[in-house]
Amino acid sequence: MKLYSEKVLVAWGEAISGNTKIRDWLLKNNYPELALFCYALYFDEKSSNWLFKNHPHLLALIKAVEGNNKARIFLNKKFPKLYTISLAADGDVVKMNFLIKNDPLFAVIANKIKLVKDDIDEINNDIHKWGFS
Repeated sequence: MKLYSEKVLVAWGEAISGNTKIRDWLLKNNYPELALFCYALYFDEKSSNWLFKNHPHLLALIKAVEGNNKARIFLNKKFPKLYTISLAADGDVVKMNFLIKNDPLFAVIANKIKLVKDDIDEINNDIHKWGFS
């Protein structure tokens, strides 16, 4: 896994939160995987396919947050930090507290991923509730 500076990780977190200017900056400044992660988070198939071919651990992070057990096993074996982030982003309070104490920047990123996924779930629940599915 590529090592990123704190500045880039902060930018990634902002891009996850919806800052399109920063997402585009990531794309243009040699961090396409982080920019495309943001698209894939919203189920963009092209971005997901690109991540699968080039940075499968980042796609696995998204899938693990969504509860995919194979993605969780993969991350746990090969990318334990991403595994912890995925569980925290999926609402695991113990893992989130661990990140807060040991790696606060990744706790922020996990929380940003969680907020996006919670928003998507809320929209999907409203669609089903109102019979639009």
